[in-house]
Amino acid sequence: MATVYYDDEADLGLVQARKVAVLGYGSQGHAHALSLRDSGCDVRVGLPAGSKSRPKAEEAGLTVGTPEEVCSWADLVMVLTPDTGQRSLYAEAIKPNLKAGDALFFAHGFNIHFGYVTPPADVDVAMVAPKAPGHTVRWQYEAGQGTPVLVAVAQDATGKAWDLVKAYAKAIGGTKAGALVTTFKEETESDLFGEQAVLCGGVTALVNAGFETLVAAGYQPEVAYFECLHELKLIVDMMQAGGETWMWHSVSDTAEYGGLTRGSEVVSEPARQAMAKILADIQSGEFAREWIAEDDAGRPNFNRLRGEARTNLIEQTGRPLRRMMSWLDAETDHEENA
Repeated sequence: MATVYYDDEADLGLVQARKVAVLGYGSQGHAHALSLRDSGCDVRVGLPAGSKSRPKAEEAGLTVGTPEEVCSWADLVMVLTPDTGQRSLYAEAIKPNLKAGDALFFAHGFNIHFGYVTPPADVDVAMVAPKAPGHTVRWQYEAGQGTPVLVAVAQDATGKAWDLVKAYAKAIGGTKAGALVTTFKEETESDLFGEQAVLCGGVTALVNAGFETLVAAGYQPEVAYFECLHELKLIVDMMQAGGETWMWHSVSDTAEYGGLTRGSEVVSEPARQAMAKILADIQSGEFAREWIAEDDAGRPNFNRLRGEARTNLIEQTGRPLRRMMSWLDAETDHEENA
């Protein structure tokens, strides 16, 4: 059984006694900074001088400085910036200001696990990773609830890193739902695999393959869109609420029988072998090296693939259909701002 920490096992005073720098003010950054502040912590946000997020953080009443300024002030630094920029951020702002006994926190283990950031041996290195988007983390905190978090310690220089991790998790609401103990290796590799093979890559590839199969067979793209993309949320919502058992219970017997007998023909042995290869590339560091090299080169392949994904037939079909759904107004705004 996994080890899970809850509120009564976390001393909020430990993080309240620290000076916390939150680097970044995106989805997770704003949730951490605001919830830490509301939990009685002394927190400052680190953003470059020209960052568009600075006015938002300042309007929320937070103290904002450059990453260098807030890292110089802090004794606990939480890094909530994109993976590919953390190497330079660490070298320029964090490393020069780390002192013995400081704590360096992350919400994803990529740079520590793959060795792109190597902190000195006399600082604590830990992770508090909410398993929800930042807006959900903040909303749940404001509601007096919390979202589950993964917690890990990569380096316990002070002998007190775990106590500080639990305190930080409590300050953002994580121990109300539960802080599940993991490692940097497990979190990083499983997170990348889930994104690539299932949640982002696998799902979109499956949806597109189904859509294209129906369209190639002469079915209307609009009908194919409804059957292969639109209704996916209904299924996922049921699975999230009550697992696969509740989903099978909720759909028709025809859907259940068809799914139970045909699903494994789609995700068959070749697909499982492909998943194993994806996982092996993650574990070996091959994917990390590829992604860092792609970013260093200016992201030519990434930008090409992103452009193709935004202009394919399923996207062209879906845009006017989504306007038929009044409850998707917020999503339409997100689409236009993407």
